[in-house]
Amino acid sequence: MLLPYLKDTIEAGCDEAGRGCLAGAVYAAAVILPPDYKNELLNDSKQLTERQRYQLRPIIEHDAVAWAVGVVTPQEIDKINILNASILAMHRALQQLNPQPLHIIVDGNRFKPYGDIPYQTVVKGDGKYLSIAAASILAKTYRDDYMNELDVQYPGYDWNRNKGYPTKAHRAAIQRLGTTPYHRMSYNLLGDGQLSLDF
Repeated sequence: MLLPYLKDTIEAGCDEAGRGCLAGAVYAAAVILPPDYKNELLNDSKQLTERQRYQLRPIIEHDAVAWAVGVVTPQEIDKINILNASILAMHRALQQLNPQPLHIIVDGNRFKPYGDIPYQTVVKGDGKYLSIAAASILAKTYRDDYMNELDVQYPGYDWNRNKGYPTKAHRAAIQRLGTTPYHRMSYNLLGDGQLSLDF
């Protein structure tokens, strides 16, 4: 059963979605849940079906003390790299929270201080702590919505299914169609060891 990290404080859980994608923004969410919150269905978004994630999203939004989503564009990712972009997306989510947390827990092992608020990184935290699991679901579903919208604008890349991740179909489409304004040009888009800056 997933638990709070610190029970007796206003704590925000953070997670991101889209870090390993070839296209699209990186999304992050920050969620503050009530101190004694329980939800047996809440788990790491990767362990849930798409239907379960979308069923849980309105429940999380309704039950949370506060929640927010932060976004960093592909152009920003190319400028500052994906690690910094993922952390920036979390900071942008945290900035929107009201109330502001007194403690932050972050999925993974890398983070940068957000003001003077103490934080803890937790490897595989989305499978251990409720607020991180909730953040993982919000980040994933809002990013999926965004990639589905981009798929309508730029059909042919299979984004409604691969969500921008480096599938064979996605890379074949880049080879065939070239890149879009949403591709991350600092990435090895074709998987051949070469940066695809010449499209």
